[in-house]
Amino acid sequence: MKTTRIIVLALTAATLCGTAVPVLANGKAKVPPVHVEHEDGEEILVHKGEASFYSQKFHGRTTANGETMNQNKATAASRTLPLGSKATVTNQENGKSVDVIVNDRGPYVDGRVIDLSRSAAKKLDMIEDGTAPVKVEVKPSEQPTDTAREKVEEKVDQLTPGNQVAQGEGNRNSGNSGGSRSDTVSHSGSGK
Repeated sequence: MKTTRIIVLALTAATLCGTAVPVLANGKAKVPPVHVEHEDGEEILVHKGEASFYSQKFHGRTTANGETMNQNKATAASRTLPLGSKATVTNQENGKSVDVIVNDRGPYVDGRVIDLSRSAAKKLDMIEDGTAPVKVEVKPSEQPTDTAREKVEEKVDQLTPGNQVAQGEGNRNSGNSGGSRSDTVSHSGSGK
């Protein structure tokens, strides 16, 4: 009974102080869905929500794709965008943008769509606030490698109405979901 009272008091205090308390669905933080938009005749992935940036404690740790996390490089973590893909992140409050490479998984906080390196966050002018509303855009034509372009095109196909049934049938026949373990596991995580 005492433990329950402490938890209730902590949640009440956090709510009254304006501290975000993640809402979990099936034990996982909720994140707005990625969708497909059309720009200049190209289908692009778009993810809107809140960005945060990595805590300094993650500098030097291994990311989901095996790289060493470097706060001085323009990199990011996303739970849904393909590893190795290039994304343009725009701060919706000030219009500033930065290009990042997705090399990790996260953030695991309700409503957050991307976790940025400190360098990328600085370019968006969000260091002081810690978070910012963003629009993340991923264009197949702007990917750094053929593999990244193929992964982005595959994600676009998965999210495009009409392609979902065909995609599901193809996956059932091949016995492969199209993803790899490295696309779903994080070794570091959100610092905010």
